[in-house]
Amino acid sequence: MKKIVYITGASAGIGEACAWKFATESWNLIITGRRKERLEKLKADIQSQYSVDILIQSYDVRDLNAVQENINALDLTWSQVDVLINNAGLAVGKGAFQEGLYDDWERMIDTNLKGLIYVSKELVAKMIANGKGHIINIASLAGIESYGGGNVYCATKHGVRALSRAMRIDLLHQGIKVSTVSPGAADTEFSLVRYKGDKQQADKTYQGFEPLTGNDVAESVYFIASQPQHVNIEEIFLLPTAQATSTIIDRSEAN
Repeated sequence: MKKIVYITGASAGIGEACAWKFATESWNLIITGRRKERLEKLKADIQSQYSVDILIQSYDVRDLNAVQENINALDLTWSQVDVLINNAGLAVGKGAFQEGLYDDWERMIDTNLKGLIYVSKELVAKMIANGKGHIINIASLAGIESYGGGNVYCATKHGVRALSRAMRIDLLHQGIKVSTVSPGAADTEFSLVRYKGDKQQADKTYQGFEPLTGNDVAESVYFIASQPQHVNIEEIFLLPTAQATSTIIDRSEAN
């Protein structure tokens, strides 16, 4: 029987790359996100190459009722989730704390923290009932070190890492594994969303060096998920070779 992975934020970036990676390893997929048309295209593209079953659940992780309705609607087969990848997340805006916008902050807190909590809480109940499960949370370098202009985004990702450690303690005697992947600069839609569609500004983020890709991160996620039951990789922290910290990047390729 094929294993099942549940991926939030699968319509682009790291989530989409995880869907492809797990499909290549013959896992069945539950892919979620707000953009249903993208999920439908992803499903069609994957199934044109791999013999896997794919279930689409289109909803916003910020909406607790939608989270509960979708997860509770899983039938007996699809509810046997082996791995949850909490990937849905974003940064919105970048600037000094005193200039921040409440709407931006609430969107990040509601998605990066509350959405992760909602999905995890609903699926954990099924994992406990199934006697198996593994939660992999996508955090960030911003959850390891804070940087100017990152304030609330950094706070949410620090929260993800703290929550992951606490979940691991609480779920230890249930046999549920909890892991974290914390990437540095990764060229996905991250900067485009952060700069609210300003492509020119977003592109500057990755100028002069080779950033991580969604596929790079997906490889680490799958490595964690593929370990035997008695092995839990607590965290993988990966950076582009050109990056040392959030603010120290070798951009010499631009010269």
